[in-house]
Amino acid sequence: MNKELRRVSYVVLAMFVALFLSTTYITAFQADALNADARNSRALLASYSAQRGPILVGGQAIAQSTPVDDQYEFQRTYSQPDLYAPVAGYYTLGQGSRGIEDAMNRYLTGNANSQFFDQVNSLLTGQDPEGATVNLTLDPTVQQAAYDALGSNSGSVVAMDPKTGKILAMVSKPSYDPNPLASHDRQTVTDAYDSLIADPSAPLQNRAIQGDLYAPGSTFKLITTAAALESGDYTPDSAFPNPSTLTLPGTSTNINNAEGGSCGGGETATIATALRLSCNIPMAQLGQALGAKALQEQAEKFGFGDESIGVPQAVTPSQFPIEDSKGQAINDATLMLQSFGQGSDRVTPLQMAMVSSAIANGGTEMNPTLIESVLNPDLSPVEDFSPSEYGKPISSQTAATMTDMMVQDVANGAASNARIDGVDVAGKTGTAENGPGEPYTLWFTGFAPAADPEVAVAVVVENGGGQGQSAFGNSVASPIAKKVLEAVLNK
Repeated sequence: MNKELRRVSYVVLAMFVALFLSTTYITAFQADALNADARNSRALLASYSAQRGPILVGGQAIAQSTPVDDQYEFQRTYSQPDLYAPVAGYYTLGQGSRGIEDAMNRYLTGNANSQFFDQVNSLLTGQDPEGATVNLTLDPTVQQAAYDALGSNSGSVVAMDPKTGKILAMVSKPSYDPNPLASHDRQTVTDAYDSLIADPSAPLQNRAIQGDLYAPGSTFKLITTAAALESGDYTPDSAFPNPSTLTLPGTSTNINNAEGGSCGGGETATIATALRLSCNIPMAQLGQALGAKALQEQAEKFGFGDESIGVPQAVTPSQFPIEDSKGQAINDATLMLQSFGQGSDRVTPLQMAMVSSAIANGGTEMNPTLIESVLNPDLSPVEDFSPSEYGKPISSQTAATMTDMMVQDVANGAASNARIDGVDVAGKTGTAENGPGEPYTLWFTGFAPAADPEVAVAVVVENGGGQGQSAFGNSVASPIAKKVLEAVLNK
C-alpha cells in the first residue's frame, strides 16, 4: 500500500512541478506575446482601464491618456497629430495599433517583462496601474523644420545623429489625425480607419521606413563608389570611357547622363567626376566591372535586405536584387542600370540616411533609434536604450575619401542647392525615373558639417514635386535638406 501511495505521490509531485514550471514560463517569458495578442480582449480592457504611459518629444507629451467617464476610464489623445502621427501611430478599439504605440505597447501599458516587479508593487500597495513614459529622440525644432520644408509635397525626411543613431526628425506626408481612431465609440473608430485605408494617398503609411519603397536614383552611386574604393582596385581618379550615350549590352536601350552629353568633357571620366556631376554612364561601367555580387555585398553591409532593423517599428528592407523574378542572375544591362539606382533598386529614406551616417561617422554605422529612454512612473529607467553599433560597412579611409568627394558634389557639383554659407556640406542628389511619362522621384542625402558631422539627412519627394519630369533632386530635394541641416546647426 505504501509503495502505491509513493507512486501516486511522485506523480502528483511531477504534475505540480510541471504546472509550476509552465506557469512560471508563461508569466516570465510569454507575457509580452500574450498581452500583445489581438485576441486577448482581457488585455485590451485592462490596458484601457489603466493609465497608459505618455509618449514625449522634447519633454512634451505628443500622446497621453486622459481620464474619461466611461467603462474604459482613460482615453488616448494626440497633440500636433499631423506632425507626429506617422511616428507615434495610434491605439484603438478594434483596429489594432501602429507606430510607437504598437512597438512600445508593452512598456506603455506597464506589462513588459522588465516591469514585472513594478506590477507586483502596484498590487501590494493598492496603487492604480500606470504605464511607462517613452521619451523619443526626436528634436521638436528639427521635426518642425523638416515638416515645414517638405511643404505640400508627398514624401519623407529623416534626420539622424550619425554618432549615435538617434533619429532627430522623421516626417512622412501625407499625414493624418489619430484622435478619431482613439475614440471609445467603435463605429467612429471603424469609420475613421476605413476612410484612411481608402485614401489613395496612403496617409497611414510611414514613408520613412515602410511601404512600396522608392527607386534611389543617383543616391545609390554612393554605394557603388563605396564598393569600388573598398575593393582596393579603384581610387577616385580611376577613369572610364566617356561617351555621351551608351547602349546597354545585349539591348537596343541607350542610357545618358542626367545633363546630356559626356561627363565633364574629355575622353575619360573619373569616379570622382562621375559622383560630383552625377553621371550615369561611368557609374554603369563601374558597376559592370565590379559585378553584381560585390555591389550586393556592399549594399548589405549598409543594411540592405536586413529584416531585423527596427526603430523600434519594423523597417521594410531596402533591396538590391541580383536575381530576376524567375530566379535567374541579372544580366549586365540590368546590373548597369542598378549601379546608378534604377532598375529594381528600392530603398527607404531611413536606409539612405543610414548610408550617409556611416560615411559621416568614419565608416561606423550606428543602429537607428527613436527611443531616448523609457521611465517608470517613479522615473527609474526600465531598460537600457544606449546607442549601439550596427556595423562597419566601410573603412575609415574610404569614409574620409567619400566625404571629400561628397563635399565637392555640394560645393562644385550636382548638389549645389544644399550649400550653407560657412559650412562644408557633404551630399548627393538623386533623380529617379519611374517609367515613361511618370513623374520623377527626387532625392538628397548627406551630412554636415563635413569635418565633424552633427546630422545626416535623407529627403525624398514623390511625383516630381508637382513638376512631373521637369524637376531634379537638386532643384527640389536639396533645398529641403538644407533647411533641415540648418535647423540642427543653428540650435
